[in-house]
Amino acid sequence: MSVSSPKISRKQEDAIIALMAQRGVDEAARTVKVSPRTLYRWLKEPAFDEAFREARRAAFSQCVARLQQAAPAAVTTLLKTLVDPAAPASVRVRAAECIMNHSIKAIELEDIEGRLSELERTAEETTGKRR
Repeated sequence: MSVSSPKISRKQEDAIIALMAQRGVDEAARTVKVSPRTLYRWLKEPAFDEAFREARRAAFSQCVARLQQAAPAAVTTLLKTLVDPAAPASVRVRAAECIMNHSIKAIELEDIEGRLSELERTAEETTGKRR
């Protein structure tokens, strides 16, 4: 993972990597051989904070991508559980509820996406007419 930024030092880059890998600030500080006080001070600096947030976003984005890769298997498991007569009724009901909730959420997201696209198109047309 690269957290390179012209606004922070190499030691601060190492601290961000340590913060991502260790359980807390004290452990991260020990890893990069700075005092916890220094690391807490860096966390208050805007450039360091921005680089740290960007590193967390990148790591989270990778996690989301892995979840999306597992989605087909998860759906298959839910569907198999739903129709499995040997599964307890409570488990089948939970699978059905999960499928329904996610289906509803998908429809809502599609509706929002459609409405947003329409608003953007209208805004573009309005802006284009004013020029």
